[in-house]
Amino acid sequence: MKLGLGLYRDRLTKDNFRFAKQAGCTHIVAHLVDYYNGVEGLPSTDKDRNMGIARPNEDVWSYESLLALKKSMNEEGLEFEAIENFSPADWYDILMDGPKKKEQIEHLKQIVRNVGKAGIPVIGYNFSIAGVWGHVNRAVARGEAVTATFNLQEGPEETPIPNGQIWNMTYDFNAPKGFIPPISSAELWERLEYFLKELIPVAEEAGVRLAAHPDDPPMPTIRGYGRLVNQPHLYQKLLDIVPSHSNALEFCMGTLQEMTEGNIYEAIDQYSKQNAIGYVHFRNVIGKVPNYQEVFVDEGDIDMIKALRIYKKNNFDGVFIPDHTPQMTCKAPWHAGMAYALGYMKAALSIVNNE
Repeated sequence: MKLGLGLYRDRLTKDNFRFAKQAGCTHIVAHLVDYYNGVEGLPSTDKDRNMGIARPNEDVWSYESLLALKKSMNEEGLEFEAIENFSPADWYDILMDGPKKKEQIEHLKQIVRNVGKAGIPVIGYNFSIAGVWGHVNRAVARGEAVTATFNLQEGPEETPIPNGQIWNMTYDFNAPKGFIPPISSAELWERLEYFLKELIPVAEEAGVRLAAHPDDPPMPTIRGYGRLVNQPHLYQKLLDIVPSHSNALEFCMGTLQEMTEGNIYEAIDQYSKQNAIGYVHFRNVIGKVPNYQEVFVDEGDIDMIKALRIYKKNNFDGVFIPDHTPQMTCKAPWHAGMAYALGYMKAALSIVNNE
């Protein structure tokens, strides 16, 4: 089992690669979508704030750009493990069953081929209209560290999504006024089935795994839009649509723990036994929807060592990253928070790997 670090696009720099290497990482998970550009700390989203602007067909997805990024990681002694999320501007009509759906699915197929040709094994994705939404930052982690929290009663008003936005990003500033019509979970599952049946054969040929993130927050609906995987057993439904090694899971432990049904240890056992996990978000939380908070990796409801032993028992040999962590009180809150999480993870992985 391996240690990695996830980096947003504006953090894909030599200094941060060296930071990752110094903290004991061997792998990088990269966000190529340009969200949160230049935003410090823990960004939040509500009816007024979103994750930024999404532009279609950016060169960052080309084979040449992917290869250059991989080379820059390799030069610092790191492997390029995964890309996390497609750009909303490149697949909004796949998510909304719109007129550009077929054109966009062909573009995603080319991206998958480019990723495979560059030797990057995994693409994570979150098949969602509303995306990650409703988190509020509060100083409630240990020592009053600022962290992301979710409270349906005290959080932002669940307003509908304006036209020209998807997954908390704006892709069309000239979209007509109004809002995206609400959809049910059943409709979203139908759209996911189309996506998987089109892309999984291409991913198989390219040697790439498409890894699905569960809904975060794992509510039945957000802002009036249905969700997909808001309970652990629904991951199995997703896998069964197109059984394939290339149809995999971006296994977010924090999100699974936030769900109201199931058991995190049983979920790890079920899906790692099937070799269905692409990579793991190693995050801890306190509470469940509709009221939870993200916390330091060693203070939450999950016994992380117990969890690692289940992965090992089932021969999982993939990458673990701390996708989020509370911010620490110092001049480099993000780096300090990540360094703390990575140090804990490095020690825990060393113990369990060597048992």
